[in-house]
Amino acid sequence: MQNQNHDKSNQAKTPLPKLSKTTQEKRLYNRLSSEEAQAKLAAETFERTTISFYQYFVIDDPIMFRDELYLNFDKLGVLGRVYLAHEGVNAQISVPEHNVAAFRDYLYSIKGLGGIRLNIAADDDGKSFWVLKIKVREKIVADGIDDPEFSMERRGKYLTAEEFNQMTENPDVLVVDMRNHYEYEVGHFSDAVEVPSETFREQLPMAVEMLKEQKDKNIIMYCTGGIRCEKASAWMLHNGFKNVYHLEGGIIKYANDVKQKGLANKFRGKNFVFDGRLAEQIGDEIIAHCHQCGKAADTHTNCANEGCHLLFIQCDECKHEFNGCCSQECMEIINLPEEEQKALRKGINRGAMIFNKRKR
Repeated sequence: MQNQNHDKSNQAKTPLPKLSKTTQEKRLYNRLSSEEAQAKLAAETFERTTISFYQYFVIDDPIMFRDELYLNFDKLGVLGRVYLAHEGVNAQISVPEHNVAAFRDYLYSIKGLGGIRLNIAADDDGKSFWVLKIKVREKIVADGIDDPEFSMERRGKYLTAEEFNQMTENPDVLVVDMRNHYEYEVGHFSDAVEVPSETFREQLPMAVEMLKEQKDKNIIMYCTGGIRCEKASAWMLHNGFKNVYHLEGGIIKYANDVKQKGLANKFRGKNFVFDGRLAEQIGDEIIAHCHQCGKAADTHTNCANEGCHLLFIQCDECKHEFNGCCSQECMEIINLPEEEQKALRKGINRGAMIFNKRKR
């Protein structure tokens, strides 16, 4: 059930049914606490499948679309995170295995989503999400683009896993990673160019600037599931680049295709994912290092001090030594009474609490 191409001729044309007035008045949201939701997930007696998908297409009324999706996803036991905007949909979810076919049929019945590719997680424990959240945003991926002339209609060419492997045999082909620095750190394709940043909106102008002298070269862009590199490919073409490609379905589909088709795996290390798993094991290598002691390690964790919550890489030995904290200071704080910890957290703006070795 891995793929599903974007052939619009095969797309179903059934529009979403209109919500009743009662449903419109009653907003649809998860009402369980995090603890209740996790307990409910732990009590399930069936397996789940982690799926991601996205599609750039016009949604006239994202709010109405959001409520209709929530109603139907909830009925099917779907958990996860879905972002909607006028420009399309971006979703990372888990579906009960016994409802996967029904979920696919429902999704394909929606005008604009028929036959879209569904990326199945390469390394899945079924516990990636424990609540369903569907949010309406300005864009399905924050890009910082405000150029009214920019359009997603002209974008790079898709590459399959086989085509990617063939093209990257040529040393003159540039492979560009369109993920954040902490994603690149734990895993990336061999010889991939890093665009070091913490956000996609920072990366787009950086990529144009970094590669401006190589506009006539073949450039392959990739990301986790395809959504960022697809937009990046369109942005590069908009900025005068000539031959831009992007890996269809991103690392997730590549990993599955490599496994199923017996292809050479050119991805090294782990694929960082934005759910409870934090990573999928793709390559056998550990290419990152513990941010505390420097030994080989690639396990991301959040600092146990809620007033810090820094995302960083920690080996098992340092996890034990620092009690899951990023520093001696944070370890001392978590040993304080809870009321004192809460007092210390008041008024703190943590910002983007992600370890960045370039800033240290």
